[in-house]
Amino acid sequence: MCSSEYRKFFTECRWVLGLVLFGIITFPSSAQKSVAEDEADRKWFRETKAKAESGDAEAQKDLGLRYVSGDGVTKDRAEAARWFRKAADQGNADAQEYLGRMYTHGDGLSEDRAEAARWFRKAADQGLADAQNDLGKKYAFGDGVTKDRAEAARWFRKAADQGLADAQFSLGLMYATGDGVPRDLVLAHVWWNLAGANGDMAAKKNLTLIEGEMTPEQKAEAMKMARDLFEKQFKQ
Repeated sequence: MCSSEYRKFFTECRWVLGLVLFGIITFPSSAQKSVAEDEADRKWFRETKAKAESGDAEAQKDLGLRYVSGDGVTKDRAEAARWFRKAADQGNADAQEYLGRMYTHGDGLSEDRAEAARWFRKAADQGLADAQNDLGKKYAFGDGVTKDRAEAARWFRKAADQGLADAQFSLGLMYATGDGVPRDLVLAHVWWNLAGANGDMAAKKNLTLIEGEMTPEQKAEAMKMARDLFEKQFKQ
């Protein structure tokens, strides 16, 4: 099976930069709230805003999320970005990740791909899997950074080791095609198997493509490696 068939799933299903846009982060739809719920919501907002204004980074991040969702306040992406920036400047990894996505897509502030990469790196260096994955995409496509597939694979691996299906899929693709890493169908099988176990349907489809090229011994080795990695991740 040639690598173009794996890439078919890649182009159709996954690994497109900005696949998960900050602008389409979803929140539970707000059904009609009771008077008590509405009052509790207003109380939460007042208290959170007071904490945020006093410099509490977690509250600043939470306030930013409220301005994104419009839950109890008018949606305001620029205001969300302002609060995320305050939290990010204090080292809040989640806020750094959100800010990176907003800079990537020009959502609430001017698009700046290099600045996005800078914030992703700050969050990735703190071990945030989503940021590691997003930074991997930046290197994979040369978006705001110099294109470097080996560096992309390194960041995908960090996120994949934390159980992030999107990174596991991307890593499997790189091993299946020899892109940024030596071609290795056993490792491709390992990472697509784990991604599939995490609900990635494209990874499950790709497994059937590469299994035709693998010997029974290779498949057995891949299954054992996947089990060992899964158990390691489960214990973390």
